[in-house]
Amino acid sequence: MFRHQLLLIYRNFQRFRSTFLINLIGLSSGLCCVLLIYLWVNDELSVDKFHEKDSKLYQVIEHQQHAENIITTEGTAGLLAASLAEDMPEVEYATVVTPSSWFGNFTLSVENSGEIKNIKAPGQFVGKDFFTVFSYHLKEGEESQVLADKNSIVISEDLARRLFNTTENVVGKTLEWHLLHFTKQVTITGLFEGTPPQSSAQFDFALSFDVFREINPSIAEWGNHGPHTYLVLQEGTDIKAFNDKIEGYMNSKTDFNTFRTLFARPYSEGYLYGTYENGKQAGGRIEYVRLFSIIAIFILLIACINFMNLSTAKASRRIKEVGIKKAIGAGRSTLISQYLGESLLMTFVSLLTAIVLVALLLPQFNIITGKQLSFDFELPIILTFLGITLITGLIAGSYPALYLSGFNPATVLKGGGTGKFGGSVGEVWARKGLVVFQFVLSVVLIVSVWVVYQQISFVQNKNLGYDKKNVVSFSLEGKVAENPETFLGEMKRIPGVINASIMQQNIVGNTSTTVGLNWEGKNPEDVIKFQNFSAGYDMIETLGLEMASGRSFSHAFSSDSTALIFNEAAIEVMGLSDPIGATVNLWGQDRQIIGIVKDFHFESLHEEVKPMYIKLGGPYMTAIAKVEAGKEQETLASMQNFYQSFNPGYSFDYQFVDADYQALYAAEQRVSTLSKYFAGLAILISCLGLFGLAAFTAERRLKEIGIRKILGSSNFGIVRLLSGDFTKMVFTAILIALPLSYVIAQQWLESFAFQIDLAWWYFAGAGCIALLIAWFTVGLQTVKAAMINPAQCLKDE
Repeated sequence: MFRHQLLLIYRNFQRFRSTFLINLIGLSSGLCCVLLIYLWVNDELSVDKFHEKDSKLYQVIEHQQHAENIITTEGTAGLLAASLAEDMPEVEYATVVTPSSWFGNFTLSVENSGEIKNIKAPGQFVGKDFFTVFSYHLKEGEESQVLADKNSIVISEDLARRLFNTTENVVGKTLEWHLLHFTKQVTITGLFEGTPPQSSAQFDFALSFDVFREINPSIAEWGNHGPHTYLVLQEGTDIKAFNDKIEGYMNSKTDFNTFRTLFARPYSEGYLYGTYENGKQAGGRIEYVRLFSIIAIFILLIACINFMNLSTAKASRRIKEVGIKKAIGAGRSTLISQYLGESLLMTFVSLLTAIVLVALLLPQFNIITGKQLSFDFELPIILTFLGITLITGLIAGSYPALYLSGFNPATVLKGGGTGKFGGSVGEVWARKGLVVFQFVLSVVLIVSVWVVYQQISFVQNKNLGYDKKNVVSFSLEGKVAENPETFLGEMKRIPGVINASIMQQNIVGNTSTTVGLNWEGKNPEDVIKFQNFSAGYDMIETLGLEMASGRSFSHAFSSDSTALIFNEAAIEVMGLSDPIGATVNLWGQDRQIIGIVKDFHFESLHEEVKPMYIKLGGPYMTAIAKVEAGKEQETLASMQNFYQSFNPGYSFDYQFVDADYQALYAAEQRVSTLSKYFAGLAILISCLGLFGLAAFTAERRLKEIGIRKILGSSNFGIVRLLSGDFTKMVFTAILIALPLSYVIAQQWLESFAFQIDLAWWYFAGAGCIALLIAWFTVGLQTVKAAMINPAQCLKDE
């Protein structure tokens, strides 16, 4: 029996080859899309889940109550981890971490055969229990001992290979690390496997946090803010009760911290749920996980709809088969199993094709998403793919199976007809509704792609208030860090270097914050947060910042070492009517305002311009240089030669500031790129279905076409007649999709403080694109039908 069913399915596939091919392309494309998105979503959901203590691992987060809202930050006091471990019995382990993003790359030096080898790598300062808290598996060394000595370092296997060309016998060897003008010799006490791709923290080595306290003594004060605090709580701890307990913990340490409250969040949730608005969790990367999951489901639905429509549209060519089978005793359940079998076999063949497509596309997909996804045939993945295939086959085949098996045999064998596409009026309308649904989704995707593209273009080209073009930045280290002014003075003499300066950190998204600023007239109850960064002379000129009033820092004024320059947003929040020359107090020291710089965007355009000030003085970590346009290549080559002669043993690693700015929108760029592919795929699959329906429509109306042509109808008239129904369906889809797409686009744009206006032509253009594509698809069949010889149409079957 089963063999007989397979034979029937095979014969039907051969009989309707064009339908088989259309369904194969549509379903395999849809399944390929779903499988790729499944791999991406599965990887996103697994980030930071690999730690053995995941269920007990928490990060302490801080709410800061400011004048108008609550700001949530991962930065905490440097003493917090050790203090909580001592005071809270619920805490089993605690560790403090300075994220590797703070410092960029360190330079590590080892002596090999009398030669010094310098390697750049990212690292972080951590507490002694770091490797007990986190599961970065040690290959050598004891978790509780590897960082017991402040002169120790734990390195990854990859870094060991880069330093020593081996991972054998590296424990016990010494090396030097360099950061700015700080240099320290350390001993390798441990070797760990490295950070897996599913880790949100990526680093190659860990140093003792005690060393960071020596470098930056202020980290040992409770007013400090910056390092991250992680806890492993005792089994069975009530997290709500624990959060109530630590909420006012900062206030118990010093009266100044009344505006800072704490809570613990599961560590592995931070990657996906890292966005907070006014103290409330408000999404994060989970929004994109949901978005692409929905897109995958929609694209698969479009492919399933094609299968349904084409199966029911060709029903008129199978009604006699159904009638005869029913007349000789076949039950409806038998017919349903046959047609569901066709659907499941079709879907399984499509799955095999989709797997081949995934294998071919995965390398490029990894480039787009910035992932390291692999297609391993492990049991969970195999079961998931088979489950998706089974559900797809049942969804795609359920309606055709119920529809075809429901024909009355007496009516069928007496020649009972079908509607325009086959079936009753209700069935025709159901099929039209499915086509409308397909194109609604397609139009929404087209609008979304266009809006995302326009917004990304807007943020890339918006005047940020400073000139980021041809500005390069590089880290200060070695002799450059020891003598930055001398170095910059010489660099400015290089032909092609317009100006140069130094800063605490890169200007893009890396300002520090403080609440320790007071001025005359300030409400003592208000806690106002100011962004700030340290800068050297000529920073304002190098970046092309515009002064609204006053002046920038100058060597001619020795008092500038205690002066401040504010932006316009700061002066507005401070309420100063005549700020130039006014005195403010910063952490107990009086400072004079010498200039007001026009507002500029030092964060992404997701954020409003915040109050900020610039001060003269270090510590400096970054240098910037403005390079003359058109001479970038030779100027950078000269800069590299000078850097290596001034700072032997260190490489000149630079990046353009505009590239750093683009990196702020990496997620949006990926959304834009993926959306383009998904929208194109949705349109392709929808048009495949439309193409098949147009072909069946033209085939069924051949005699009508022949008669109309004999009676004088033109080819254009025939094309318009056959295209009319499809045009109405697509036009209806456009009318439904446009307001829906407006709501979706507006909601996405709300995440940007600065955004494009949704122009009417975005939506009209998307509708026209969908309509033109549909006309082209249908036209391929209708023109072919209109050109046929009427004698051929009217000849007896």
